[in-house]
Amino acid sequence: MNILACIKQVPDTEAQIKIDSGGKGIQTADIKWVMNPYDEFGVEEALRLKEKAGGGKVTVIGLGPQRVVESLRTALAMGADDAIHIDDPAADGGDSLATARALAAAIKAVPFDLVFCGQRAVDNDNGQVGAALSELLNIPLLSVATKVDLSEDKAKIRILRSVEGANWVLESTLPALITTQKGLNEPRYASLPGIMKAKKKPLAAKKLGDLGLDPGQAGEAGSKIKILSLTPPPERKAGQMVAGETPQEKGAGLVKLLREEAKII
Repeated sequence: MNILACIKQVPDTEAQIKIDSGGKGIQTADIKWVMNPYDEFGVEEALRLKEKAGGGKVTVIGLGPQRVVESLRTALAMGADDAIHIDDPAADGGDSLATARALAAAIKAVPFDLVFCGQRAVDNDNGQVGAALSELLNIPLLSVATKVDLSEDKAKIRILRSVEGANWVLESTLPALITTQKGLNEPRYASLPGIMKAKKKPLAAKKLGDLGLDPGQAGEAGSKIKILSLTPPPERKAGQMVAGETPQEKGAGLVKLLREEAKII
């Protein structure tokens, strides 16, 4: 069984984000970059399905500058077999559709039964690449999966999707694309032997030309959405302490503030 897992490298969720001088992007110099957490679920589930199927191949695909290799190597250290890195400046800065075009071109060049994507990335939070990719590949989309089961004949895939107050069970023939949600699994840590093996696993670097794509189809040139400006959220006002010696005095003071200043009671 051939399984693909798409990954994106994003700023660490604990990183302090600052807008750059151009006002359309963020300062990247001192940021720690990591694999998108939702994509980690996809890599882990791909590895588990390979184990359940009794064999096969897991390929990870990432788009972006040279630093993306670190996240691809992390996936290889987790147990993926090989990796594809779309490393072309013309592919950078694209919206969801432009990114999906580049990923689809790379995926079409290799045999696959199943594709995993994180249901969203924690940086831009668009949640659109998976849907666009399934459309470009002309395969069914099973989104926001919290459980994945492969049929015994390996011809169908079934997922569980949590919705408010219930669960949906969705089934599709293969090939298909699944977007992964928190709760699907607990991604494994890369072991030391895995890290050592990852250094020798195949990692192919691809330019847009290698994938048969014109530069105008990817990156900023191929994007429908343009970022006009970024602005930081307004600073929070300082908190206010309620004076009083006893709980009763503090309660009375709080009620007075809510009535006279906040005007909510």
